[in-house]
Amino acid sequence: MNIIKRLVATAAIGLVTAGAAWAQDPIKIALIHGLSGSAFEAFSKQAQTGFEMGIEYGTDGTNEINGRPIEIIIKDTQFKPDVARAVLAEAYGDDEVLLAVGATSSGVTVGMLPIAEEYEKILIVEPAVADSLTGPDSNRYVFKTSRNSSMDMQAQALALQPDENLVVATLAEDYAFGRDGITAFKSALEGTGATVVTEEYVPQGTTDFTAYAERMFNALKDKEGRKVILIYIAGGGDAPGKIQAMDPSRYGIEISMGGHILPVLPTYKRFPGMEGAVYYYYEAFDNEVNKWLVDEHMKRFDSPPDFFTAGGMSAALAVVKALKEAPDYETETLISTMEGMSWETPKGTMTFRPEDHQALQDMLHFKIKVDDSVDWAIPEKVRIIPADEMNIPVGRDNSK
Repeated sequence: MNIIKRLVATAAIGLVTAGAAWAQDPIKIALIHGLSGSAFEAFSKQAQTGFEMGIEYGTDGTNEINGRPIEIIIKDTQFKPDVARAVLAEAYGDDEVLLAVGATSSGVTVGMLPIAEEYEKILIVEPAVADSLTGPDSNRYVFKTSRNSSMDMQAQALALQPDENLVVATLAEDYAFGRDGITAFKSALEGTGATVVTEEYVPQGTTDFTAYAERMFNALKDKEGRKVILIYIAGGGDAPGKIQAMDPSRYGIEISMGGHILPVLPTYKRFPGMEGAVYYYYEAFDNEVNKWLVDEHMKRFDSPPDFFTAGGMSAALAVVKALKEAPDYETETLISTMEGMSWETPKGTMTFRPEDHQALQDMLHFKIKVDDSVDWAIPEKVRIIPADEMNIPVGRDNSK
C-alpha cells in the first residue's frame, strides 16, 4: 500500500471510529426545576415524573435516540431567579447539555430566558404558564410546551358563557402568572358584553383574603345580572374556601375558578356544579398516549397522573420528536425542526406555533361532580375546547 492509500485508509478508520464514539455519547438534557423552597415543589416532581415517562414512551422503553442514550441532569432552582440563571448557565456550559427544560414558577423562568439566548441553546418552558414567557422579552431559543395564561383564561371565559348579563370581579396573585392571566381573561371577554368591575391582586403566600373579598363584594353586590368572583391563584392560602365562608351568596355572587392538581381537588367538593376550565384531567382525554400514561402511572404509583405529569410527558415527547426528525443536533437545525412541529401528547396533538414557539393545544371545560366514593371532586368533562376555538395572541414574532 502506497503512502496515499495508507493515509486515506487511516482517515477513513478515524472517521468510522469517531462516528461510532459519537453514536454512543449520551444526549444530555437538563431539567431545571424548583425542588426546594416552595409549596410548588409538588408541581416540579410531577413534571419530572412525566418527563421521564415521556422519554420512556417516546423511545419504546430504550431511553435512546439514534443509538445514543438520553441522560437527564436535574438542577434545583430553589425557586430563586438568580439560582435559576446560575444553574441553567452551568447546564449549558459545564454540563454541555443539548437543551434544557423548565422551570416551575413563571417569575423564576422569566429570568432564565436571556441565558438561553446567551448560550444559543434551546430552553423548553414547562410547566411555567405566563404569556410573557413567549412575549417581547423572550427569544428564538425558547419553546413552550406548557399552556399559557391566555389559554387558561380564554377557556375559562368560554366555560362561563359570557354575555351582557355577566359581571365579574377577579382575584389573582401579584406576579407574572396572576397579572398575565387576568389580562388574558379581560381580553377573552372583549366583544361579549361581559364586564369586569374590579381587579384584586394579592402577594404570593397571602392567607387573609378578608379585605380583598369585601372590596369585591362591594363592587358586585348592587349590580344586575350574573355576578361572579373569578379566582386565579396557583398557590396555597385557600382563597376560594375563605371567600366562600364569607357567604358571597347573600349578594347573589358565585365563585368560579380553573381546575387544579389532584391534592387540591378535595377542596372543590365545596363547589358542586361549578364550571370552569383546566389544562388536563386524566379521565377527559381519549387517546393512546394518555391511556399508556394513566395505565402505567396507576401501576407504578397506585394513583392517576396529575396535570403537571401530563405536561412533563408532553415536553419529553416534543424533545423525542425533534431529535428523531432533525438531521443533526445543531441549535439552528433543531429550531428549524421544531418550528411548526406537531406531536402527540396525553392531551392529543400539540403544535409549536412558528411565530412565538408557543404550543397550541386543547383545553377542558369541566363541571364539578361530587362522588362520595372518590376522595376528590371530579372535574367532569363538559367538552374539549379545541385549540382553534381560542384566539391566542402571538407573543414575540420570531420570524422578524
